[in-house]
Amino acid sequence: MTGPEPSAHRIDTSRPHPARVYDWLIGGKDNYPVDEQLGLQMLALEPHARHSALNNRWFMHRATRWLVQEAGIRQFLDIGAGIPTEPNLHQIAQAAAPDARIVYVDNDPIVLAHAAALLHGTPEGVTEYIQADARDTGKVLEQARAVLDFDRPIALSLVALLHFVADEDGAYDLVGSLVEALPPGSCVVLSMITGDYDPENMDRAVRSYAAGGVTLVARSHAEVTRFFTGLELVEPGVVPLPDWHPELAAGERLKGEAPVPLYAGVGFKTS
Repeated sequence: MTGPEPSAHRIDTSRPHPARVYDWLIGGKDNYPVDEQLGLQMLALEPHARHSALNNRWFMHRATRWLVQEAGIRQFLDIGAGIPTEPNLHQIAQAAAPDARIVYVDNDPIVLAHAAALLHGTPEGVTEYIQADARDTGKVLEQARAVLDFDRPIALSLVALLHFVADEDGAYDLVGSLVEALPPGSCVVLSMITGDYDPENMDRAVRSYAAGGVTLVARSHAEVTRFFTGLELVEPGVVPLPDWHPELAAGERLKGEAPVPLYAGVGFKTS
């Protein structure tokens, strides 16, 4: 399942990668000077960018807890998994349900190099890693079927992923094809950057990412909500990220001095 052996020369250190920039923002060590440079540019534009990145991580924690404890979900397909940062999704899920099964998907060789850290789950459960581009939904689904039971509900985690996929690259079709393959009772967990709070600053951030060769798309509330078309949204709906079930926080400081420029939501496939 983990694909070819990791090879250092396959890691492109000449241009930033979203997973590594995110890793730098949340205080990780698996990044390179080019990633730090872009991260510093982000902080210059938005001094609260690090707090926003941490809030995104905390949303994943809260959503996973809610899905396991309140919705009885036991299977997760996490696309755009990123560099392992404890606690990771499988640790949150398996702490509440030791038999939970998790498949991580990413296309950055540095994530592959750390895949072993993603696979240390409970003896009762399963954790696996797929090296694949999120846009190759056929490959993702084919390999995920070897681990997950597609006759039982699956949580599709697209946390901080889709703002790196442009509309013209099929962002909405990507989600649609994945959701179509999921059985009823499954759900989509999604968070995404928005320019609704500070359009000018977000536009500068988008240009900075583009200068580094990275696509960044900031979508409006309506555009984010469109990803949940045909799904039944969990209350409170698509909301500013810190406002999604803050009562499930485990001591994190969700609120800061400035808005967190991300929307978040969870929606269920009912039929």
